[in-house]
Amino acid sequence: MTLLDHRLNAFRPDLADSRLKGRVEAETFVAGQPRRIVVPVADVKRSPDEGSGLDTQLLLGDDVHVFEEKNGWSWLQSDRDGYAGYVASAAVGKRASVFTHVVSVPRTFVYPRPDLRQPRSRALSMGSQVAVVGLAETRNTVYALTGDGEAIVSSHLLEIGECAADYVSVAETLIHTPYLWGGASGFGIDCSGLVQLSMRMCGLSVLRDTDMQSRSIGAPQLAGSNLTGLQRGDLVFWKGHVAIMTDPANMIHASGHTMLVSQEPLRDAVARIEPFYGLPTGFRRP
Repeated sequence: MTLLDHRLNAFRPDLADSRLKGRVEAETFVAGQPRRIVVPVADVKRSPDEGSGLDTQLLLGDDVHVFEEKNGWSWLQSDRDGYAGYVASAAVGKRASVFTHVVSVPRTFVYPRPDLRQPRSRALSMGSQVAVVGLAETRNTVYALTGDGEAIVSSHLLEIGECAADYVSVAETLIHTPYLWGGASGFGIDCSGLVQLSMRMCGLSVLRDTDMQSRSIGAPQLAGSNLTGLQRGDLVFWKGHVAIMTDPANMIHASGHTMLVSQEPLRDAVARIEPFYGLPTGFRRP
């Protein structure tokens, strides 16, 4: 049998994705049922337990396939990046709407009607998908209206298929977002989540974790002995960490050091990180 990554393939000794039949051993194989994330942010856990570690997160509108629903948990796999894990079943619903827009700012509020003075209904992260059925204007602010009558400031949305031009500029809008291990939203994010979400807004689909990204995004790049061979958009990898170059000397990353998305000179980061995790392990140019 081929050794497969549990993060990207749904299999256990008792149950597995039917597409893996012949590649893994399991008592039962099932076809995943198409479902969709129906809450603003859904935590993906490594086991069906609230106390389990957070591996990643899915956003409103993300499509998934569910292999098992049991004791309030859905064992599923994301259609977008292939990540598999456990999500609270209350966060998963039917694929009912055809989405028209995606949230393009770090965070935005949803209102019960088109008026920013109304109590907010909820907040959505960058990357969340919504179905817009019309527009309304109140006191010179234009709102996008959803099918259930809720309203979102229309300038906070992009049409599906419309993409940002520069993923680094997207990452820069997330400066000061809190660091969250496993976070993948505008409410809290980790280093590889920052790369993935920023690239997603530019229409680029990349894998989730740092080790995956270090093998799959773009092409290897030589930084030079004095780290002067990099340019805006290049990625710098350490063991378990990644940063985005904003220019030849500076970088942005979701940092456990500041517990924020922060900007930092590359040389300072290399010197600070080396005693704990060593020198950078590689550089890639998307």
